Amino acid sequence: MHRTKQWIALQLILAPVALAGCSSDATRGTAASSIPASSVVTAPADEQQTAAPDSGLGRTSWQLLKIMSMDDTTYTPDDPALYTLEFGSDGSMKLRADCNRGSGSWSSESAGQLQFAVIAVTQAECAADSLHMTYLRQLQWVRSYVIEGGYLFLATMADGSIIEFEPASGGRAD
Repeated sequence: MHRTKQWIALQLILAPVALAGCSSDATRGTAASSIPASSVVTAPADEQQTAAPDSGLGRTSWQLLKIMSMDDTTYTPDDPALYTLEFGSDGSMKLRADCNRGSGSWSSESAGQLQFAVIAVTQAECAADSLHMTYLRQLQWVRSYVIEGGYLFLATMADGSIIEFEPASGGRAD
């Protein structure tokens, strides 16, 4: 089991590096002018965000198990159901980050690639021990994913964090 997770982590970290060398398109940050900047998590994204039909992510719903940073810090929510991620088949997404809710879009140009565009998030003040900001900050850097053994693993490009999810009850976003 430990070797499998190491392999998944390696694949998630290396995939964006290999893909970055193949792309000549520059990405640029996006922002939503109608939403205050404090309530938006922005990620570099192409202008047109569309879900890849064969990505395996559309119409799925997940809840957070843990966030593993490369500095060996692991963040684990007390209640995974308070940290969810739902992928719509049309490229839309919804999330829950403890006491806050959000929505935005995602794209996957090919299997294994994943990127979120602007994510608008409510601004409720969660408890001091909440992981809501850690969770939201990580999503803006996601660049790849693997679904292995029924679990979803997202990898970030910034510090190489791995975000692990299990299927949420119901398992469907739409």
